Amino acid sequence: MHVNDSWCALAFGSNLGDRHALVESALNALAEIDGLTNLESAPFYETEPLDCPEGSPTFLNTVVQTRYNGDVFALLDQTQAIEIQLGRQRKGTRNEARVIDIDLLLIDDVTLEAERLTLPHPRMHERLFVLRPLADLQPELILPNGKPIRKVIQELELNTSPT
Repeated sequence: MHVNDSWCALAFGSNLGDRHALVESALNALAEIDGLTNLESAPFYETEPLDCPEGSPTFLNTVVQTRYNGDVFALLDQTQAIEIQLGRQRKGTRNEARVIDIDLLLIDDVTLEAERLTLPHPRMHERLFVLRPLADLQPELILPNGKPIRKVIQELELNTSPT
């Protein structure tokens, strides 16, 4: 599937090794991908692991927005190549600790359900570690579920507050 000059959002996370250096390296590698322009990164967030194996280290997360002109699956292949280049090894454990994770969140209003990729990202509206940096870049964004990003963040914060 080819897109032309489409707005994209990608999430980055790391909870192993020198997390800051790994995310920075991934961001630098992303900037080298043909067809990507106007990269802008949100601030980094230190976040607790969500739905990860017990004892998982904390994450460093951010989101990048960019423009993309090219094949969506080629972009996925290139982001996965960056993960491998930086030492990511998939061992089959869901939400395992990782040196780097890059997820495609949104590409304009593209809706896609394929074995390798679902757009928009199916769980992004449940993840503060994605929504907070995304809101830093797009504070007025209406999420694919039709809700403003700030409202979803408020709802999640209320539901995760200690009692």
